Parts: sequence; structure tokens; C-alpha cells
Amino acid sequence: MRGREEPAPPAIGALAAATVTSCPTGHPAYSQTLPREARSAAVARRLVRTALTVWGLGSLTEDAMLVITELVSNAVDHGRLPWIRVIVSRPYSNGIRVGVVDRSRTVPAQSDDSSDDRLRGRGLVLVDTLTREWGTELYRWGKQVWAELKEDEA
Repeated sequence: MRGREEPAPPAIGALAAATVTSCPTGHPAYSQTLPREARSAAVARRLVRTALTVWGLGSLTEDAMLVITELVSNAVDHGRLPWIRVIVSRPYSNGIRVGVVDRSRTVPAQSDDSSDDRLRGRGLVLVDTLTREWGTELYRWGKQVWAELKEDEA
């Protein structure tokens, strides 16, 4: 019996630009399907930077770039299918939610061993430090790991 075939995502070089009208919160959100490859982190960063620029939330750019890079890296390392989906939404007027969807149901765990000399495996510590909140939404077929960042309220 042949399984259901997933449509192939567009190659990174062939990604089309989206036209989105900004609103204070909620939809529209930005999202893009990317190959489950390390080089997709650069495309994800551009998507996040674009959303932050359109929404006037440039002060979140540096932290958001690091967070999305870590989330994409985890999905590349632990996902099961050859693609991932990056989502950037604006649930607050002064904040964003970034997420990466993959087809693995394995929930990421933050490393607790601060004495460990490993070069990899500490990305969620960084995500936890830079974000207001982060978590995982499990779906029947996979998961979304998400993180929220907010500008400081005056």
C-alpha cells in the first residue's frame, strides 16, 4: 500500500514574496514552508525581520533572530519529513509569536546541566532567556514549538 505523498516545498531560491496587510494584532500572520535544512534558518530570519519591520517592532529583531534560528535548528535536527513550516504572528500590539512546525511529536526539553561542555544542545536555554514564554503545541501528526517576545511596556 502506498502512503500519502506530501507535496514538495519550493526550493529556497524559488520562494515567492507574499503580500500582507498589517493590522495591530491577530491575522494576517506570515508563514512559509521550507526545506528541513540548516540553510533554511536564513530564510526564516528574513521572514521574521520582514514581519517585525512591517509591524514596527524593530526593537525585537536581534532576539527574534536568535530565537527563530534555534527553533529551526531543533526542527532540522529532530523533524521527520523533508520540510518544516515557520510562522510569525502578532498576538499583542507590542509582541510577536514565532513558531516552527514539524512532523515529529517529540517534545523538546531544555538541558539542565550547566557544567556540560557540549557545543550543541543548549539552544532552548537561550530561547528561555530571550523570550517572555515558549512552549510546544502537539498535533495528531506533529508539533509546533513556539516562543513569544514582547517589547518592554513604558
